[in-house]
Amino acid sequence: MDGWVGAWTGGRAAVHIGNVADFNAQFTAPGVDTAQRDRRLRQAHHYACLAVGYSPEPALLVLPAEVDRAWTDWLARELEWGPVEVHDGVAADRTVAAAIAERPALAARIADSGHPVVRWGRTAADGNGPELAAVRRYESKAAAHELFTALAPGHPGITVPVQERPDGRRRAARRLTLRAARGLTTVLKSPHGVGGYGTVVVEPADVFAAGGAGALLRRLVRSEIMPPQGPLLLEEYVDPGPAARLRDLTYDALVGPDGTVHPVGAAAMEVAGTRYQGATTGPGTVPRAAAETARDFALAVGERLAAEGYRGWYDVDFVTDRRRRLAPTEINLRLTGPAVAFMLRERLDRVRGPGHLVRTLDAMPLGARLGPEALYDHLDRLRPRCARLGVTLLPLIPTAARDPQPFVGLALAGPDAEALDAAQALLAAANHALTGMFEALR
Repeated sequence: MDGWVGAWTGGRAAVHIGNVADFNAQFTAPGVDTAQRDRRLRQAHHYACLAVGYSPEPALLVLPAEVDRAWTDWLARELEWGPVEVHDGVAADRTVAAAIAERPALAARIADSGHPVVRWGRTAADGNGPELAAVRRYESKAAAHELFTALAPGHPGITVPVQERPDGRRRAARRLTLRAARGLTTVLKSPHGVGGYGTVVVEPADVFAAGGAGALLRRLVRSEIMPPQGPLLLEEYVDPGPAARLRDLTYDALVGPDGTVHPVGAAAMEVAGTRYQGATTGPGTVPRAAAETARDFALAVGERLAAEGYRGWYDVDFVTDRRRRLAPTEINLRLTGPAVAFMLRERLDRVRGPGHLVRTLDAMPLGARLGPEALYDHLDRLRPRCARLGVTLLPLIPTAARDPQPFVGLALAGPDAEALDAAQALLAAANHALTGMFEALR
């Protein structure tokens, strides 16, 4: 099979290993206490449910959290999968690699499955070769910025924000104060972070309201927005202007086993502040000129990654400026939330015909905590209402519905953005209405 699907799994059903926590643990900043580590582990294990979408068709799933079979049965019906073997609840309080190491029968089952194996990202458990060295280098927003700066002159339409690397946090606070005094908004970054952790937009008013940049940094650490130790990067804020149609976009690609770079596509991301919420991909989602600019630059990034030994999925994230130029902000050398949207779109286009738009919604709030049966009953009532809009409802993250702040991850597939917007609004209203379940108890 040609193209990215062939390079990824050869077009075959695959073993999907949800090792999100393992990947993230490689970049945990020093000084993070046990309580925060535990919270981040639980969050990563919820996000690992996206393992259902690590390729267009799973044959075997390894998931850290326990899931109900109603979930995979729902997806298998809609996506016309064959039988899916599920090994869940393997790593409630540890990484997946550690759990598999303690389960020789599971390790043997994976090795002897006869299917290609795909993971969220590469870790030392997969071997310490050039691939892992490239991951650890370019997952850094400082190293990625260096690469962007080197490549940008050959790519019209690309602008690279200025980045400062102060020596120590005190100097970073002084530079942040000086920038605020000049009326400049700053993107404050830790070199490593996922899903928005370790990145925050700091406006001058934020610095003054906190009583200075030092006090602001301490507040951001207490709020678990920034890590407690380690270097900080100060990056120029890219202003999109008041009428920006597209603010955040990403371009996904992969480096095949032979080092060939394969384009996948562009997606429009939904970002609240700096926190990633989901993405939409499909015909017309990203304007053609922006998609082509992003594609050319992302493929150039991929060629450099391939030359340094990287093999696997990656993306480049961008923001747009007032002149509609694209400013690259980071490289993710792993699967991502948007990658799942591409996998689902590929599968739906194959089994139902081309032309789908797919939108992932990673953390839709729920108005009440729900057990598995109640969650699926709730979603099942919404399924026909979405279908009347021409939209297919796909549950992706069901395990967080009983959290103190419950949410569910979903995907929507439909013919156009208007249908997806309508279905999303319907779901948001229905989720919020769950608060009424407890009104009679007041």
